[in-house]
Amino acid sequence: MRWLGSGTVYLQMQKVSVLLFLAWVCLLFYAGIALFTSGFLLTRLELTNHSSCQEPPGPGSLPWGHRGQPGACWMAAQFSRVVLVLIDALRFDFAQPQRSHGSGEPPASLPFLGKLGSLQRILETEPHRARLYRAQVDPPTTTMQRLKALTTGSLPTFVDAGSNFASHAIVEDNLIKQLNSAGRRIVFMGDDTWKALFPGAFSQAFFFPSFNTRDLHTVDNGILEHLYPTMDSGEWDVLIAHFLGVDHCGHRHGPHHPEMAKKLSQMDQVIQGLVERLENDTLLVVAGDHGMTVSGDHGGDSELEVSAALFLYSPTALFPSTPPEEPEVIPQISLVPTLALLLGLPIPFGNIGEVIAELFSGGKDSQPLSSALAQASALHINAQQVSRFLHTYSAATQDFHVEELRRLQNLFSKASADYQWLLKNPQGAEETLKAVTAELQQFLRGARAVCIEFWARFSLVRMAGGAALLAAACFLCMLASQWATSPAFPFYSLLLMPVAWGVTGAVVCAGLLATTGLKLDAVVLAAVAAVGSLLPFLWKAWAGWGPRRPLTSLLPIPRPILLLLLIRLAAFFSDSFVVAEAKATPFLLGSLILLLVVQLHWEGQMLPPKLLTIPRLGSSAPTGLPRHSGTYALRLGVGLLLCTRLAGLFHRCPEETPACHSSPWLNPLASMVGGRAKNLWYGACVGALVALLAAVRLWLRHYGNLKSPEPPVLFVRWGLPLMALGTAAYWALASGAEEAPPRLRALVAGASAVLPRAVVGLAAAGLVLLLWRPVTVLVKAGASAPRTRTVLTPFSGPPTSQADLDYVVPQIYRHMQEEFRGRLERTRSEGPLTVAAYQLGSVYSAAMVTALTLLAFPLLLLHTERISLVFLLLFLQSFLLLHLLAAGIPVPRPGPFTVPWQAVSAWALMATQTFYSTGHQPVFPAIHWHAAFVGFPEGHGSSTWLPALLVGANTFASHLLFAVGCPLLLLWPFLCESQGPKRRQHPPGHEAEAKVRPEEEEEEEPLMEMRLREAPHHFNAALLQLGLKYLFVLGVQILACVLAASILRRHLMVWKVFAPKFIFEALGFIVSSVGLLLGIALVMRVDGAVSSWFRQLVLSQQR
Repeated sequence: MRWLGSGTVYLQMQKVSVLLFLAWVCLLFYAGIALFTSGFLLTRLELTNHSSCQEPPGPGSLPWGHRGQPGACWMAAQFSRVVLVLIDALRFDFAQPQRSHGSGEPPASLPFLGKLGSLQRILETEPHRARLYRAQVDPPTTTMQRLKALTTGSLPTFVDAGSNFASHAIVEDNLIKQLNSAGRRIVFMGDDTWKALFPGAFSQAFFFPSFNTRDLHTVDNGILEHLYPTMDSGEWDVLIAHFLGVDHCGHRHGPHHPEMAKKLSQMDQVIQGLVERLENDTLLVVAGDHGMTVSGDHGGDSELEVSAALFLYSPTALFPSTPPEEPEVIPQISLVPTLALLLGLPIPFGNIGEVIAELFSGGKDSQPLSSALAQASALHINAQQVSRFLHTYSAATQDFHVEELRRLQNLFSKASADYQWLLKNPQGAEETLKAVTAELQQFLRGARAVCIEFWARFSLVRMAGGAALLAAACFLCMLASQWATSPAFPFYSLLLMPVAWGVTGAVVCAGLLATTGLKLDAVVLAAVAAVGSLLPFLWKAWAGWGPRRPLTSLLPIPRPILLLLLIRLAAFFSDSFVVAEAKATPFLLGSLILLLVVQLHWEGQMLPPKLLTIPRLGSSAPTGLPRHSGTYALRLGVGLLLCTRLAGLFHRCPEETPACHSSPWLNPLASMVGGRAKNLWYGACVGALVALLAAVRLWLRHYGNLKSPEPPVLFVRWGLPLMALGTAAYWALASGAEEAPPRLRALVAGASAVLPRAVVGLAAAGLVLLLWRPVTVLVKAGASAPRTRTVLTPFSGPPTSQADLDYVVPQIYRHMQEEFRGRLERTRSEGPLTVAAYQLGSVYSAAMVTALTLLAFPLLLLHTERISLVFLLLFLQSFLLLHLLAAGIPVPRPGPFTVPWQAVSAWALMATQTFYSTGHQPVFPAIHWHAAFVGFPEGHGSSTWLPALLVGANTFASHLLFAVGCPLLLLWPFLCESQGPKRRQHPPGHEAEAKVRPEEEEEEEPLMEMRLREAPHHFNAALLQLGLKYLFVLGVQILACVLAASILRRHLMVWKVFAPKFIFEALGFIVSSVGLLLGIALVMRVDGAVSSWFRQLVLSQQR
């Protein structure tokens, strides 16, 4: 295209090229994140070896007391049948017996206490037949991981938590496989997670969907329908019933709700019914897979989450003594080897649990010596199995240190030798027997501790490579953001060359891997391609770096902003600051707001809301220009601080701060007991919804965009109220569903599914209309409208190129304004006449605000009702921040346009603050699982991607909204140009026309956002620069998380704090980068539509 200037050749950056460049930068970050993740979150090696009766775990004869018995397999069976009742999320204190209170001590009033009274009664009346344990659970405390541990006796790794809703069949040796190999009949009923873990393993099964946490009764009632008839039929050897009501009640209401008391009472009746039906050869096991927090969630490693109940009962005497006053604490995986030996099965090959020794004592009538020998025999078999596993595993991988293995082997050898001596000399060896038992237990516990420590395998090479790639991508963003506004910016070479180098690197790497016979790794190939694509840029940066150029030019960020950014990044290296980030972020945001206000006053940059052709923020300005009053920025700052403080009231406390109390406003209205309070809150939520809708409509009306007859504007007039009505109706149904009459519950359930889908459908329709016709202007000109002015190109004649069209657009806009102003003056004496102007001055911002509103409604539906107040604060806070930033950002003419680092940093901080204000925390127990059932109250069947999408949209709603709205930082200063007049400036070469037409030396209306079209090359460069700056701010955050996780990989809190923080930050970056691309693409779509609209207007004028 031709460029207006002194013969300078300029290559205009096209819109698609800007998007492709930003997409390439995003892919660099994705490759770095993937490479680091593949080295940081590695799973342990799963062995496929299996134990069998024909292969004893070690040398030596069968245990003492079982030699020569027919059918003995490692140890003779004590039970032929077992009933395993798994009550999901049965926390230990739910089953803990209640002691009698003293005369002055009031009884506890928690709803869940004392509801499992049958356990306490059995423990008191039959102490030799029952035992209650506090089972210590290994994190992560998600159901699929606990089921793997309860059947294999091994430990799940951290990354396995991501498979909780996409479970895969267990390939390791496990109890279910051993039972099938022994020909036992297994009947299962309950959670359908077992179906994916053990496909085809059950002789009879009754599966029920498990993911619908809002449904408290379907699974439990389905189990009860089949439980007792199956027991009475006798056609089973192992009966497994997995109840979900307690877990779902915790997710929906929390443990302190009256519904929890009802659920536990129901489970108590189930246990009583089972005890009455047990035969003497049957063992009853009642267990919880994990606990729950005070809010009813789980997934982490807090004390309440890792503390589960384990109850064992036999109709015959099983224990030699009465239960201790305080239940014993045992690892949960100890149940696996215990059940295997009690049922006469081999212990699963990969088990690292320790048998519960007292179950092998022979009952209350056995002799102390024979009882102790039987316990030592069980421990020795267990130790042999664990020793065999450690030997096999260490031969297959290098996870364990040689010194640790040698120490454990020496301990086991000594204990085994002492045990063999005991078998030959059993009489009078009580002290030796105690020592052997202690040595075997020491070995088993030491082996488990070693596995826990070393099963966090790290690939330091991949971790370092991922961190280096992320750092290089940040470096690219920082330098390219400085070069983007330069006319000599080598855009195409920097875009095309990386693609060629990246493809070449990937092909070479794939060829080398194929030649050497190594497995092709997609992550490694992507990383090599990313590094190859970076090489041309790094070479150009190095070649263009002058020897005298100061290093400080690498950091264009102002020092105060750089200091705040460094403070935020340094906080990621402290677990205490990561935990307290919900409080630290509003503090940093408030500090930045105060800094902006002070800087505006100090540097004299309080600009009027009109176009000023002065240098950028921070430079000198003419003294004669009018300014805002000193209180303008102060009012904006105070309003921002107030909104930040109000949003902080909606906070969720981390589990590491027990003294903190989460805001009760985060709970759904359905959890409230009082009807009057619920109605008041419902009115407040609907009021916030109406206020948000009214604010958007008033804003559009203020700038005249609501007068347009275009389809998107009509949708804003009628579609948005329908969306608000549907949202309010859904809240009403969701908050009162439990109180609905039985005959209306089917109707309520149907409406609860239809209304959210209708709102999402309307939002999608509105977005489609906006993309189709994004120009929201009103054309209302009479047929006899005079053509008093000829629009000229920089050359002569009508527009013949895109350059001509871009130049004449501002002239057309001024011409239309003058025409309508003249008509208004001519008809003023004849009476009032409504004249609609061409509202092109806010055409970009109107489309952005409309799109954000359409996105906000579906995202709001995924949250609880009272979060609507936070969304209202979000829009108000963004509005105030944009005005504060616009007050200090001049609009240079004709360009280049730029958004300062202050604005980008504040925008990113506000996104993080809103993440916490909507009740989120960067930990798995704080995930809002209820979002998966909005619009799908009956669940999703076998689908996993849709619930994951809904939960992800709920979690990262703030990231998405602020990323899509990021272009507003560029548009708002132009939008805030005053409606006051300004003297027209003629373009170069048109001074003669100015002399001929002196009447046109009148004052003109401000162009506002049409000013961007005076220099389209600067407009595209500004969008590119804005995207690169936002990606840089987000990129350095993920880089800091990566470095913190790498340096502190052996820290005590790495899996509790740093690893979840990295995962949430990485996912948030991906969502934000996609949202940023969508926002910039929308602005470019509007820009293209404006060009097309003006082109049609020019053609119509020529006719």
